Amino acid sequence: MGALQEMDSAAHYLFEDLKENDTFVVSIQALELYEQLFLLLNSVDAYTKFRQIVDHAASFNEKVQLSLQWVASFMEEKGYGDLKEYGPEVASLLLFRQEGKENLVAERSVAVIEGLAGAHSSISNGKLSYSYHEWTAQLNRFFHHEVPAFEAFRKERHQLIQQLRQAMRLNEFEPKVLSSFVRNKLINEVYLPLIGNNLARQLGTVGDNKRTDRSGMLLLVSPPGYGKTTLMEYVANRLGLIFMKINGPALGHTITSVDPQSADNSAAREELKKLNLALEMGNNVMLYVDDIQHCNPEFLQKFISIADGTRKMEGVYNGNPRTYDLKGKRFCVVMAGNPYTESGDKFKIPDMLANRSDTYNLGDIIGNTADLFKLSLIENAVTSNALLSQLAAKKYSDLYVMIKMAEAGTMEGFELEGNHTKQEVETYISLLNKIIRSRDVVLKVNELYINSAAQDDAYRTEPPFKLQGSYRDMNKIVSKVMPIMNDDELEALLLTHYRNESQTLTNAAEANMLKYRELSGIITAEEKARWDSIRETFVKNNKLKGMGEGNNMAMLLSQVMEFTGHLGDIKEFLKGRSIK
Repeated sequence: MGALQEMDSAAHYLFEDLKENDTFVVSIQALELYEQLFLLLNSVDAYTKFRQIVDHAASFNEKVQLSLQWVASFMEEKGYGDLKEYGPEVASLLLFRQEGKENLVAERSVAVIEGLAGAHSSISNGKLSYSYHEWTAQLNRFFHHEVPAFEAFRKERHQLIQQLRQAMRLNEFEPKVLSSFVRNKLINEVYLPLIGNNLARQLGTVGDNKRTDRSGMLLLVSPPGYGKTTLMEYVANRLGLIFMKINGPALGHTITSVDPQSADNSAAREELKKLNLALEMGNNVMLYVDDIQHCNPEFLQKFISIADGTRKMEGVYNGNPRTYDLKGKRFCVVMAGNPYTESGDKFKIPDMLANRSDTYNLGDIIGNTADLFKLSLIENAVTSNALLSQLAAKKYSDLYVMIKMAEAGTMEGFELEGNHTKQEVETYISLLNKIIRSRDVVLKVNELYINSAAQDDAYRTEPPFKLQGSYRDMNKIVSKVMPIMNDDELEALLLTHYRNESQTLTNAAEANMLKYRELSGIITAEEKARWDSIRETFVKNNKLKGMGEGNNMAMLLSQVMEFTGHLGDIKEFLKGRSIK
């Protein structure tokens, strides 16, 4: 049936060509067969009957079918079955014999082309046997069967890919760099070299120095708001990696397994599905586990084997347990956390995992990079202040020059590249002076936060300090700074910002704000007395904490300490009386 359809289709084009043109090129074999058929029809006076039947046909297609049937019967009767490919040409000649189409050009339809070079199977000893009818049949099959089939396959594949893409939410895993991301000097000169060395070891580098000992993990620890996620998403974007972010708070402390079915809520289940999907992908993936201080240490231990030389990890994908071997693949693991958990306890990570990690604190000053760290706080705040953003848009390099002017307290000896009026320069420097003062406060807060996070509770002499000096804090402050502010207004702005930030600390808010006032040098005598009392009480409670609340010895020691304190007060009172 397929061969008949192909012959009919080929005949259709031949008939159309002969119908529209006075000159028709046919093969010699077809012309010979036609002459025999025509002589046979005339000898039995059948041609007249054929014309009558054809003339009464309702359509052109019916005429074609009649001609093909007459020719097929003739070829079968005369034993020309091996020449059936010439049937459409013979039928065309027979159909249009009386239409005045006498200008026929006969050519051979088979030829041998020589002098060819190639390794195609159709070429033998530099020769190609060419058959016009075989070629047209292949061309017809290609255009009417293979091309439509391929187009249907491509359409079906596209629909399937779109369905799977939506089901797997692949668009969520594409790294998207924030429009406000600032690749500052600290990132260029400090962070990227540090991170790059670790990623080169995990992913492997190319060239003569290609790494084969792929292992390790990158651990970023810093207070919130220092751009850990933003930085790694930028790096993933530049490296062309799928950014698979696992949300630690969504997992929580109860999750200890990587099996999605073990999760007790849908949010954790979805995060575990993403984790196993990343392992299943295997190549060109950055697995980023964020806020790991919210995760159970037993869950984090699952990553120990992937951080050593074996580069293997157990997973469960679509309900089937699997062991993923990621050795030699472009797969890297990055974890990020904060020094404090949501409950106020210090962050803990399994020792075996920490030993396999390169750990960096993005909120700390690294080596001799203090100037770059200070500068980065201003660079990241450029887009937050309209006037500062205007300066950067004119000539970004002038921002650095004006920062130096503001720090030096003079405009002499500095050259600007942009076209700025004197009044504009004075306005910019006035603004930068206030931003620099704000930055210094933020840096002090940041330093105190880092130092406090590093202390063990047993050695504390005052309550832990939890106010933060992050890039996020700097951006919030800078967005409200104006050149016309005086010192009191700027101090009020800073105080208001940190008072608002302290509201989330609940019962620790008072102690943190008193510490901030002491740090800023604006604490009053009354506030100083209150702060000293809080510290004294904290030290006393800290000493008794190890003995337990119901311990009789602890209660006795507490009473003795209170009695000793009263004796000290009496001593001071008597000393004052004797002086008088």
